[in-house]
Amino acid sequence: MSESFPLPTKPEDVVPSLIERFKSGRLSEVMALFEPKSVFVENDGRTITGHAEIAAKLERDVMLGLPVKTVVRHVFAGNEIAQLVVDWSIDGTGPDGKDVLLGGTACDVVRRGADGFWRFIIDNNQGTAVRKPA
Repeated sequence: MSESFPLPTKPEDVVPSLIERFKSGRLSEVMALFEPKSVFVENDGRTITGHAEIAAKLERDVMLGLPVKTVVRHVFAGNEIAQLVVDWSIDGTGPDGKDVLLGGTACDVVRRGADGFWRFIIDNNQGTAVRKPA
């Protein structure tokens, strides 16, 4: 029997849901938290859209099999939209034996869909970083 992950019904539940889905190691579970036309902001500030492209970017982090640690700084919600400001890190030894140290402060935007569930529309995992124009 496979483990199922309920979708979040409150914006403050999006990050805990994401963490549980990362722990599963199943990219499809992670991607269920992203709207089909969502946007992912790369570390250099470029944006990519669509599930396939975002999944390709997130696959590496999910497949590391390392825990994601988070501290939610703020959840600002207004009607169907919310902004999440989250400190996050992935730290440990990857499957290839190399040290992994990833992290930042995300500034993400989530939206409540017609089905009542909250999903990412913008994933900006380096939201507070100063970037050079792409």
